Amino acid sequence: MIEKAVITAAGKGSRMKYITTVLPKALLPLFSSENGDLITRPVIDLIFDSLSSVGVKKFCIVVGKHGKLLMDYLFDMGVTFVFQPHPKGFGDAVLKAEDFSSNDPFIVHADDGVLTGGYKEAVSLFDEVKPDAVLLLREVKNPKRYGIVDVKDEGEYMGHKMYRVIEAQEKPQNPRSNIGISAVYIFSPKIFQGLNKVKVEEGKELELTYGIQNIISEGGEVYGILLKDEKWLNVGDPVSYIDALNLTYSFHVKKYQ
Repeated sequence: MIEKAVITAAGKGSRMKYITTVLPKALLPLFSSENGDLITRPVIDLIFDSLSSVGVKKFCIVVGKHGKLLMDYLFDMGVTFVFQPHPKGFGDAVLKAEDFSSNDPFIVHADDGVLTGGYKEAVSLFDEVKPDAVLLLREVKNPKRYGIVDVKDEGEYMGHKMYRVIEAQEKPQNPRSNIGISAVYIFSPKIFQGLNKVKVEEGKELELTYGIQNIISEGGEVYGILLKDEKWLNVGDPVSYIDALNLTYSFHVKKYQ
């Protein structure tokens, strides 16, 4: 079982500026329910619930210089905090958690959203096949905006299309597919080798996709599961946040009608 997870929460939240100058994205609320009542809970709580449900027991939060409120909120939950002093990219944030991983496999999860499903399938595939990484994938309308994968069809797994990933690209100008990477990943410790071998140009960020591509280039195995009806409840920009609020409100209101 995978017992560790790294949640990256050091970003500036620039697309939600003004509110994220005082409140970290991870503390933005979404609708939930409790004892038959409609309530709101921070997205970090929903992330913890989702990961705990698939066996995660140890959490590492990567925070930046504005992470104090989040640290205060999680203070009594026994989590590990590591610091990313400067926002040098998603891949750089994951590298900060290398000591926490301690050569164990782990889940990486962004702080600006949560999936409505797919966690169980991804963990099960990783446990069964034992690849170097499992990615949760989704079809996107504008692949130039995302991390994109080129894939080989490997049939189905637990009702989802399963792929072998043969190439990963970060915001490509000429995308080879419209299959994007969701911000939830499972890695073996090989991801740290892949990230450490990336040569980052001056002024550029270390993207996690580059490390994934290095795993593939060196003969590692990366698999992906294509999400179907599952949604990414995104709090990272105003339009997506409104959609996430509407979806969670509708779900939890209908649940008790």
